[in-house]
Amino acid sequence: MICIQDPLREEARDVIASLKEAGISKVVMMTGDSERTAKAIAAKAGVDEYYSEVLPEDKASFVEKEKNAGRKVIMIGDGINDSPALSAANVGIAISDGAELAREIADVTIGADNLYEVVTLKLISNHLMKRINWNYRTIVGFNAGLIALGVLGILPPATSALLHNTSTLLIGLKSMKNLLPE
Repeated sequence: MICIQDPLREEARDVIASLKEAGISKVVMMTGDSERTAKAIAAKAGVDEYYSEVLPEDKASFVEKEKNAGRKVIMIGDGINDSPALSAANVGIAISDGAELAREIADVTIGADNLYEVVTLKLISNHLMKRINWNYRTIVGFNAGLIALGVLGILPPATSALLHNTSTLLIGLKSMKNLLPE
């Protein structure tokens, strides 16, 4: 008997823990490997659920089922067999040394040498959404105030236009700051 096993990446458990801290609520591992192998790897990696002996179309069906349940799905894969699920996910992430088809279909490709790039992507996404929401609330609130002051006759149109354009410029400049600390 000859046994061949892909070793679990050293950083996998820490990356999964970091993703959960960043807001990922459920981490699922789907593999074509046997139940015994999948169970051992899942326990070491710290995933919430695992599925073994999964076919490519089953991965895509699982992604669709999760999306239909109202969840946002991020699929990470590196093989041709992951391509249907990468395509079906809200965000497909391929590993750079994986199959060319997976890289072509995925929305994002990360370097193979560092899975922490997935955590960085999630943190950037979180900070970007906070910035977008802050900008939106600020702009709508400020402009609503300008309109109200204009309607009440407190601000002349030229002053209102100047304040509007200045606020737009300042908010745009503030938004140019880095999302993550250096």
